[in-house]
Amino acid sequence: MKYLIFDAGPLINFSMNGLLDSFEKLKQTFKGEFLITKEVKKEIIDHPKTVKRFKLGAIRLEQLYNRGVFKLADINQEEVDELRRLRDNFLQKANSMFKTKKRDVHLLDKGECAALALSTILKRKTKQDAPLVIDERTTRILCENPGNLKKLMEKKLHTSIKANVASYDLFKGFKIIRSTELAYIIHKKGLFNLDHPKAFEAIVYGLKFKGCSISEKEVQALGKM
Repeated sequence: MKYLIFDAGPLINFSMNGLLDSFEKLKQTFKGEFLITKEVKKEIIDHPKTVKRFKLGAIRLEQLYNRGVFKLADINQEEVDELRRLRDNFLQKANSMFKTKKRDVHLLDKGECAALALSTILKRKTKQDAPLVIDERTTRILCENPGNLKKLMEKKLHTSIKANVASYDLFKGFKIIRSTELAYIIHKKGLFNLDHPKAFEAIVYGLKFKGCSISEKEVQALGKM
């Protein structure tokens, strides 16, 4: 069985750009499961349903959830307990990895850490990657190049940072894709319901401006592929 594990950001991004129907089409060709954690369900459905501004998007996502397009992972109680331990460890290690003279630097929230924990468990069970769909730049760079993240945070905070490099290895080995890269896959499969030569470019820019961390150079490269 193949899995894609979704953080809240890409689902909200696709919803805000009116692209949620493409997930149902992609699921039919994927031959695997689209998974979310309880933390993400709370973030994209349970809580926003109580807020008038976000209620419509939450209802749309709930419909996909109710139809099984996205679902919670089918794991037993022992694995649930393990997921919580792993989540809390990722959370503690990430948020104590970088220190300024005054404080620890906050990097990740529970949602991202729960997704990392679930990926860890499924990778062990299936002996194959369980990729994470995450738009947030901090999580991606933390997993791909924490040294670069340190430099970026120093630039952002305008101060020097001391890093606990011993924690770097904990975040290695995760496969991460962004909503723009997922959109490219959907586009190549012809699953977007937009028949226009500039449609894909418009989709990528829509995702970029609604929260996907992607540079202008990367946008241009995607357009040429």
